Amino acid sequence: SVDNIAVRDAQLRRLESVRLDRDEDHCQEALQILEHAATKEEQNNNLLTCAMDAARARATVGEISTALEKVFGRHRAETITISGVYGAAVKDDKSFSSTQAAIRSFANRVGRQPRLLVAKLGQDGHDRGASVIATAFADLGFDVDIGPLFQTPADAVRQAVENDVHIIGISSQAAAHRTLIPEVMVELARQGGSDIIVVLGGVIPPQDHAEMYKLGVAAIYGPGAHIPTAAQDIMDLLGQRQR
Repeated sequence: SVDNIAVRDAQLRRLESVRLDRDEDHCQEALQILEHAATKEEQNNNLLTCAMDAARARATVGEISTALEKVFGRHRAETITISGVYGAAVKDDKSFSSTQAAIRSFANRVGRQPRLLVAKLGQDGHDRGASVIATAFADLGFDVDIGPLFQTPADAVRQAVENDVHIIGISSQAAAHRTLIPEVMVELARQGGSDIIVVLGGVIPPQDHAEMYKLGVAAIYGPGAHIPTAAQDIMDLLGQRQR
C-alpha cells in the first residue's frame, strides 16, 4: 500500500526546498500580478500566462490557487441524494425488507431514526460511491447527512457531533486512510464524540484492515459490498452500543 505519511513528508521537504531556493521578492511580485489580473479591472489579462509566470518564479500550486481564490472565492461542491431510486430497484430483496424492519424497530425503541453522516475527507473527490451509499441508506430508513467534499477530520467530526449522528461513514478512494482515520479518532475524543460508530468504505487494502480496526473503526466495506447486508451489520453494531 501507499505510505502516504512518507509521501506527505517528502512533498513537504520538496516544497521547503523550493521556497528556500527561489527569489522570494520575484515570486511574490508574480503572485500579486496574478491576483490583480483576476480582478474585473484587468479582464483583458490572460490568467494562464500570469499563472505560468508565477510558476516560473517558483510559486507553488497552492500559492497560485490562493492568489486566485482571493478574487474568485472557492467553489464548494454539494452532494445531493435522489430518494426512491435504490429502494425501487431492490424492493423485492428480502434482506432490504428485513433491514428496513430492523430500522423501524430501532426508531420505535429509541425515538428517532438511526442517523448517518457520509463523509469525504482530504483531497479525495471521488464521491459517486458516497452518493450511492447515502441514497441507499436513506431509502432503507436512515436519516442521512452528507458532508461537503474535501472536509478535514475536525470539520467532519464537528458536523457529526453537532447533528448528533450515530454513525460516521467515511468513503476513502485515494489511499489517505492511514493519515486521516487516526485524525478522525483523535477529533472524536477531543470533541466528545467517542460514542459515534465509525465505518470505512471504499478502496482499503486488506493489509491495512488490522490497523484500521486497532484505531477503532467498527467495520470496513470494499467494492461490491452488499448494501442491505452492510446496513444490517451497522444496525447490529448500533444495537450493541444502545444496550
